[in-house]
Amino acid sequence: MSRRRAWAELLRLPALFTVPGDALSGAAAVGARPDSRTLLAIGSSLCLYEAGMALNDWADRAEDAAERPHRPLPSGRVHPAAAFTAACALTGAGLALAARAGRPALTVAVPLAATVWAYDLALKHTPCGPAAMATARALDLVLGAAATTGRTRAALPSAALLGTHTLAVTVVSRQETKGGSPLAPLAALTTTALLSRLLTHRPAGVPLDRPSGTGLDGADGEATAPGRPVMSGPLPATAEPAAAGRERLRPAHARRTTPPRSGDSAWSPARALTTTLAATYAATAARPYFHATLNPSPPLTQRAVGGGIRATIPLQAALTARSGAGLTALLIAGLAPLGRRFGRKVSVT
Repeated sequence: MSRRRAWAELLRLPALFTVPGDALSGAAAVGARPDSRTLLAIGSSLCLYEAGMALNDWADRAEDAAERPHRPLPSGRVHPAAAFTAACALTGAGLALAARAGRPALTVAVPLAATVWAYDLALKHTPCGPAAMATARALDLVLGAAATTGRTRAALPSAALLGTHTLAVTVVSRQETKGGSPLAPLAALTTTALLSRLLTHRPAGVPLDRPSGTGLDGADGEATAPGRPVMSGPLPATAEPAAAGRERLRPAHARRTTPPRSGDSAWSPARALTTTLAATYAATAARPYFHATLNPSPPLTQRAVGGGIRATIPLQAALTARSGAGLTALLIAGLAPLGRRFGRKVSVT
């Protein structure tokens, strides 16, 4: 039991619940329903994330010996060589799973793995550290899009929002052991408010006729597979039959993206769900950030970092809901209680 707990602390198992939402929100951003390739992307993400956790403690073992001697490596509960070996093995497994998902996924997974290793070994304590961590999380979302459809462009706005959140959390985490200035948590609090506002705006790439909020990718649960013709609603009676046929056969990503009318009830459930999840995200992150702003002591700063990490899940769910995949968003949101439950036993930071 002691050995298993030591590895759970090393790998920060509660934080694992923040990982599947990356790939799922990436798939939703490109208008696809999760499939077997999405599952492979999730597996790859989990392996690369845990590789980063093990490598992080291996690289920081001397620093942790002075500041956090209770951690698994400085306390002697896990040997440094074992942690480094685990990091190498998990990285290899992550890349193998990405390769199984296809060349587009591997094309994203390789720079993702490189970013993880560069952050832990070289960039963490430099001004580039937070940006590197944000890049890794953004690439993880893009990995889900690349694995599911081979397309990534439509996922970039969601990746940017997720990366911005990660950047704010990482900046705060740099002073979690010693405390410091209130500027970092204040900046993170401001970023949270801005992201919460942006989440309520529907991305431009979501088509008008894509139902949202009740199915994985539509009210009837039908998937929008890459390259698959999607049937749209009827054109006005004055339209030519040939034009109607062409409109029905146009792929989803090429369909009309004009914002719906304010009274369009088909969008109301999706907007309500997105707004609710955005509010949940704001509530999860803002309160500990506010407390750390008032008193940037190590305990409150660590709490702020933990709150920021936990807020990643409702953020992913909100990004997925605004892309029109309501059930997938609810599935992601359901990971939050599990993360909190395990977080009571093992620290998330």
